[in-house]
Amino acid sequence: MSGHSQFKNIMYRKGAQDAKKAKVFAKLARDITIAAKSGLPEPDKNPRLRLAIQAARAESMPKDNIERAIAKASQTAGGADYVSARYEGFGPGKVAVIVEAMTDNKNRTAGNIRTIFGKRGGAMGETGSVTFNFERIGFIEYPLAVAEADKMFEAALEAGANDVVSDDEHHDIETLPDDLSAVTETLEGLFGTPSASRLDWKANVKTDITDLETAQKFLDFVDALEDDDDVQKVYHNAEFSEEVLKALEAE
Repeated sequence: MSGHSQFKNIMYRKGAQDAKKAKVFAKLARDITIAAKSGLPEPDKNPRLRLAIQAARAESMPKDNIERAIAKASQTAGGADYVSARYEGFGPGKVAVIVEAMTDNKNRTAGNIRTIFGKRGGAMGETGSVTFNFERIGFIEYPLAVAEADKMFEAALEAGANDVVSDDEHHDIETLPDDLSAVTETLEGLFGTPSASRLDWKANVKTDITDLETAQKFLDFVDALEDDDDVQKVYHNAEFSEEVLKALEAE
């Protein structure tokens, strides 16, 4: 999961998280509303809703916002019906990219995503064109301070996780997709609410980025995708060289 943490740290240094906080809350609220509509509006009886709420809490989303998003699920009159959509292709540097979206108009969203790929040095592909480079996993993250690495490793494996990787800032826990909810619930009882709990795409084959110009183009490309209101998450298989990382950090 080093590539995941590597890119996450770059985006944090660029200030992207703070600048997009309002947009992040809007997307999380939409996720909660859709999850509540898909089943009972009670987290303990709706695993999808429970995970959506956990993701919102991990981003410090206010409790009132979460409750309003749940309540909105029962206000069906005049409400938009959202469906999930996945888009695939290659970004600058021929990096494999998966874009997950939630939309009430697939034609609009597909057109917007295709335009971003085309104008930002990428190429949009057909469904399945890059997913063979990835595997579907459950992903849970905790700050390093909640437990020592050995303690987190033992607790996570006992809870049913597949792997744990601890770095200087976080514990990253990997599970099978079907085990995500149960493992999250067990660890939450031990260590509190995680900073992330979601289904992820994990890259099995990496694409190296070894020059600063390509790295900057790729970061701008991902920024443009994430700025689209319908885009929920962007996954990729980029691996930045140490030289490129140092150059990006120096900016």
